Amino acid sequence: MSAPPLAILCCAGDQPLEVAKAARANGREPFLIPVQGVATADFAAFANEPWRLGALGALFATLRSRGVGEIALIGAMTRPDWRDLRLDWGALKRADDIAKMFNGGDDSLLRGVIALIEREGVKVVGALDIAPALAAAQGPAGRVQPVAEDEAAAKIGFALLEAISPFDVGQSCVVMGGRVVAVEGAEGTDAMLQRVADLRAAGRLRAKGAAGLLVKAPKSGQDLRVDLPTIGAKTIAGAKAAGLGGLALASGKVLIADRAATLAAADAAGLFVFGAR
Repeated sequence: MSAPPLAILCCAGDQPLEVAKAARANGREPFLIPVQGVATADFAAFANEPWRLGALGALFATLRSRGVGEIALIGAMTRPDWRDLRLDWGALKRADDIAKMFNGGDDSLLRGVIALIEREGVKVVGALDIAPALAAAQGPAGRVQPVAEDEAAAKIGFALLEAISPFDVGQSCVVMGGRVVAVEGAEGTDAMLQRVADLRAAGRLRAKGAAGLLVKAPKSGQDLRVDLPTIGAKTIAGAKAAGLGGLALASGKVLIADRAATLAAADAAGLFVFGAR
């Protein structure tokens, strides 16, 4: 039985294009919907139609006209304020549902988005449903190998992230010298790594040479269809600037964006990248 027509709602970064290419390579030709003012990649190689955030009626009409059965929401986007959205008639009819979606944390918002779309008869799928090979696999991904001390530190980080999951905080932390020295908050992974770099430069974190690691994993119960932890070349640069030794990723649950370039950057920087847990 053939898979239903696939659409990809494209937000910022190259990840939507990477997933689209993987879908095509796997025999599914996706229809792309770049979000205006958010999407940044060049989608000219695929059939596409830009969409204005807030125009839900127009979005659902497009999905129906193309017979779309599955949609993936891929890429980065800053949480909007629903009061700033220019709602079309289709969205205004759902204004109560939209307001409820925004009355909570990011997880609540994402669950609401999924429910809203699936009530229209379109199944929401994730990047790893389309292209599972993009995820970090178990074990080392690059040439640099972690040592037993790194693997022990990764376990500390994973335990911390699991413990704080109910508070909807962040998806990563930094472990150094057997203790957690930074936890990602609303600032995001890149800013957290910069904070660690600043602390080391100020002498607040003392370590000789490369030390510590970034640990990244989804929160317990996190819906990976629309909130998938991701690393890329920028993450590698941030980890290097923070003086870390490498990265530990939850295997099968963290996407390595632009995989070849990211792992090449890690190798060049002398950083290990490994999937664990």
